[in-house]
Amino acid sequence: MREDEDLFDINNRRYTGSKYKLIDWIKNLIEENCPGNVFCDIFAGTGVVTDSVLDIYNKFIINDFLYSNEVIYKGFYLQEDFNGDRLEAYKEKYTLLNPDNLEENYVSINYGDKFFRNEDAKIIGFIREDIENEKSSINEKEYYILLASLIYSLDKAANTVGHYDAYIKNKEIKTKFNFELIMPKKLPNKAIHIYRRDANELANEIETDVTFIDPPYNSRQYSRFYHVLENIAQWKKPDLYGIALKPEPENMSEYCKTAAPIVLKDLILKLKTKYIVLTYNNTYNSKSSSSKNKITLEEIEEILNEVGKTKKFEKSHQFFNAGKTEFSNHKEYLFITEVGEK
Repeated sequence: MREDEDLFDINNRRYTGSKYKLIDWIKNLIEENCPGNVFCDIFAGTGVVTDSVLDIYNKFIINDFLYSNEVIYKGFYLQEDFNGDRLEAYKEKYTLLNPDNLEENYVSINYGDKFFRNEDAKIIGFIREDIENEKSSINEKEYYILLASLIYSLDKAANTVGHYDAYIKNKEIKTKFNFELIMPKKLPNKAIHIYRRDANELANEIETDVTFIDPPYNSRQYSRFYHVLENIAQWKKPDLYGIALKPEPENMSEYCKTAAPIVLKDLILKLKTKYIVLTYNNTYNSKSSSSKNKITLEEIEEILNEVGKTKKFEKSHQFFNAGKTEFSNHKEYLFITEVGEK
């Protein structure tokens, strides 16, 4: 087993709305204002916020309704021993694959020379099928480490601008797939519970000290933005449609619709927590209709003030731009509400 246990951190991926560049600011505010033992990341996304506070709290609830994110959380945080030498053997096997010796498969037929070079798509499809076939020979932790490693590796090779709403057309695909293996660090004395649930439903079943909330705010559905990752993670091999080769819609969030203020208020009122930490950015001034927020700053403040004393912090921040969204004076806001205090 190699000595450099962590080949790369959980943040090492492209993801719309990732808080990685703001993580020091967010962590410091949480640590200064939110004492407790149980931390819940209820729209966890990349998982970087939970990852940043692992040294502060002892029990964690990490939740997201995307299959691909659940795979990543389990690869990094599932509390089960794993055999590093066994995983290295799989890495060697996958690294030595020659696409010329592989048959066309679901990934290459659908995504080849579109989202990936065709030879890479053949390798990705072979590896995904092999991981599934080997499921009975490895434990659950090892299964999710291999699958998370595949997701990170193919994301680096994808012919996209950082999401999968479309692939880049009319150019040679130069990004090349290379299977990189995650070797996560063990986290002693940390209880980490992983969910793939609707946040508003999960809120009825959990009790926490600190709840971090970073919901989607505009009309872009994450299940559609990352449909390639979702499809490969689930491996149901559905029929795909349209230029972007998407499956039938599923996991569509109410937070991306006009009902967003209603469902956010429902969530806030359901939470059994001492502190609510909520992040928000001011994209509602965007010229792009799909980037305009479904919830305003004023609506958020009003909702939070109903349940407790709320502090507001702000920081200038360069937003993720896929090429069409244009606006200036972009800020990230962070609200901390002490529930029950007025």
